[in-house]
Amino acid sequence: MTKKRAGESWLNKWTILAAIIVALVGGWLALGPASGTPVEMIRPVRGPIAQYVDEQGKTRLPRTYEITMPLDGRIEAITLEPGDAVQKGEMVARLVQSDLQNELDEAEAAVQRLDASIAENADTTVEDTSKTQASHFVESMKATVEAAKSRMVAGKSRLDYAIAYLGRITPLIPSGARTEDDLDQAQVRKVEADTDYQQDVLIYQAMKSIDAATMLLPTLVQQYIDRKDLTVAVLRQEKLEAEARLRQAKTNVERGTMTSPIDGIVLERSIVNEQRLAAGASLLEIGDLHELEVEADLLSQDAVNLHAGSRALIYGAAVGRSPEDGLEGVVERIRPAGFTKRSSLGVDQQRVKVIIRFRSGELEKVAADRTLGVEYRVQVRAIEDEKDDALTIPRACLFRAADGSWQVMAVRDGVAKLLEVEVGLINDRLAEITANLKPDDLVILAPESSLHDGDRVREVSRK
Repeated sequence: MTKKRAGESWLNKWTILAAIIVALVGGWLALGPASGTPVEMIRPVRGPIAQYVDEQGKTRLPRTYEITMPLDGRIEAITLEPGDAVQKGEMVARLVQSDLQNELDEAEAAVQRLDASIAENADTTVEDTSKTQASHFVESMKATVEAAKSRMVAGKSRLDYAIAYLGRITPLIPSGARTEDDLDQAQVRKVEADTDYQQDVLIYQAMKSIDAATMLLPTLVQQYIDRKDLTVAVLRQEKLEAEARLRQAKTNVERGTMTSPIDGIVLERSIVNEQRLAAGASLLEIGDLHELEVEADLLSQDAVNLHAGSRALIYGAAVGRSPEDGLEGVVERIRPAGFTKRSSLGVDQQRVKVIIRFRSGELEKVAADRTLGVEYRVQVRAIEDEKDDALTIPRACLFRAADGSWQVMAVRDGVAKLLEVEVGLINDRLAEITANLKPDDLVILAPESSLHDGDRVREVSRK
């Protein structure tokens, strides 16, 4: 009896175990393969989307102001440090003033000396008096010559009379009408008259020579006056040159004190101690950080989708911002010429420089807790296009077909359905679907490559 009960007990146990196994197998058949491959599903949503280009950039200034040596000379020590704020018109550097003042004094003295020389040579009072005297002397000499001529004529008359008288007396000597003494006296008178006449002739010739020389005196005086006028003209030209040097010396004194052209900060300082430098040597570089902009090297195939005025976001560690709350910017200009740049992977890429300007008030948002300077590394997100209301799905739902078309795996009645869709705007997170998908459709997120069209699927919770 006992053995029979024991056998029945074992039989019941096996029966229960078999029922349990059958139930488990039935449940597995009902819930396992029949429910399909577990997948994450998502429905398209309507919302904003932007297509953009993300690239590294760096801050820069559209223009900086370089303070250089205006001329050869000694520069005083520069006490300003990079980062120091300066005001427009504030002195930032200066040449040694004593050197400039010495040059100015020398130039002024040269002008004054030439003024004195011009005044001295322009005064012809003595010469004019001499010219007047010479004119009077010429008139006097003319009278003297006329007197000498008259004296010579009179002497000639006396000589002629003496000769005639001697001729009349000589024949009378033999007859005794005249004595030998009368003859001797007539001969003496003739000799004296002849001598006097020769002297008168000599005097007349001498007076004519003196008169000829005297006639030149006014001309000589006038030539001297004219020569002084030429000297004055030369001196005046020299004065113009001296005045030009004086103006340059004054300009050098003014330029010797260099001031800031803007309200800004010192970006760089090349000189510290006093030293002699050549004209054009760099001293300081000044800029206005309120004019900061961003320069990014974008791939040329991406830059063609942008234009002046395109929206942009500036973010990254330098500004302490994520892409979602990046500083607002706008594309200022796109350089017309591209260039080749080698990437970190050693690939030559064709790129183009794009300049992005901060919108008004954006820089002030980071000024309170950080200082953004020149050549700081930032991230740039340039918006190619954007929409406020678009049907979007995660980018991970999309994949390419063999022909290059976009496809998704939709879910219809628990079965995976391969759909070809048309994509509008797209970025690294979202994609706009413009055809073949509706808002109430279910789409598989990141479908496995082993999943095929027609496979049964079941939804699992997202992690």
